[in-house]
Amino acid sequence: NMYKEFRDVNINGAVSQMYREMAGRHRAHPNTIQIINTATLQASECKRDHVTEMHNSKLKFPIITKMPMLAKRLRTTYQANRPMTFVR
Repeated sequence: NMYKEFRDVNINGAVSQMYREMAGRHRAHPNTIQIINTATLQASECKRDHVTEMHNSKLKFPIITKMPMLAKRLRTTYQANRPMTFVR
């Protein structure tokens, strides 16, 4: 028996995540998995750390900026420094 929590927009997406995780971590086939109950939980009811760490309202992610492609004649195979892909 297992208790799992997944974050998704709807229950069908969460069930798909569960099937993928069970196949990846435990090598379980979908026909051997029995789902007993599914529910939508409030933030206060969540138990797992990987779910509750996303409840922080001040959570920020880096902004990735798209770099324009250089012309073919200006590109190099090797470059001395890495490109900056985020805004400070």
